[in-house]
Amino acid sequence: MTDLSAFIQSVKLPVMPEVGHALIRTLNDEDADVVSVRDIIAKDPALTATLLRMANSALFGLSRSVTSLDKAVSVVGMTQIRARALSICLANAFRLPQGIDRLEFWRYSMVCAGYARFLASEADMDEQQAWLTAMMLRLGEMIIVQQQPTVLNLVQRQPCGPGERWQRQRTLLGFDEGGVTAEVAKRWDFPNDVVLALKHCGNAQAALQQSKLCGVVHLAGWLTDQSSSHATVLQAVPNASKALLQHLQLSEESLQLGLPDPETFSDVSTLLT
Repeated sequence: MTDLSAFIQSVKLPVMPEVGHALIRTLNDEDADVVSVRDIIAKDPALTATLLRMANSALFGLSRSVTSLDKAVSVVGMTQIRARALSICLANAFRLPQGIDRLEFWRYSMVCAGYARFLASEADMDEQQAWLTAMMLRLGEMIIVQQQPTVLNLVQRQPCGPGERWQRQRTLLGFDEGGVTAEVAKRWDFPNDVVLALKHCGNAQAALQQSKLCGVVHLAGWLTDQSSSHATVLQAVPNASKALLQHLQLSEESLQLGLPDPETFSDVSTLLT
């Protein structure tokens, strides 16, 4: 096993582009408005083009074409555009190591983010904060595999049930991918509630003692891990996760009826450019 602090000190962390750092600063600024976020994004023409392509995709189902960043922000919303812009910056900053399937990795991240947004909506929480935090969850796995490639096969060997990847990481390393991502998020000055949610979301008991955001991200990861039909996914929720649902004041029955099809938010085209 390796101490997490020692592990982080031994690796070379990705370099976040300046536009990403500027957007992160707005997350900590209560006075940040549509104009400031738009101006930051506009400094990066490639990012702007990608966001416009995203706004015009089936993902948002807009009735008419969006041709300018101003229009995208006004139609899609500032917080959602910012979250999506940051997800693109993160995807560009991280390089997947050998052995990790790029399409599967980013699809997982987008589905996890989609489930988190759905759960946050049901729990009357900040949907975009939940989306972005859950989208970041598995970034720590990239760093783990880059530093210790042999861990990948041990962690991903089949069968691998929901949440089991986190358990295997903790057994082998003493920490999980969420903890690694949290350390990166901390160094990049993400809001403290995002850092703490990532740090503890891999363990249901720990998540229960943390924030609602932490619980949402844990449940989103658990749902994404399910390989069976999403129509029956809640029938096998373990007791610890049931406690999280209760903590969030969510009903298993109502979620079962309203749980969205993961294919509706699995579009990874903006992350694979």
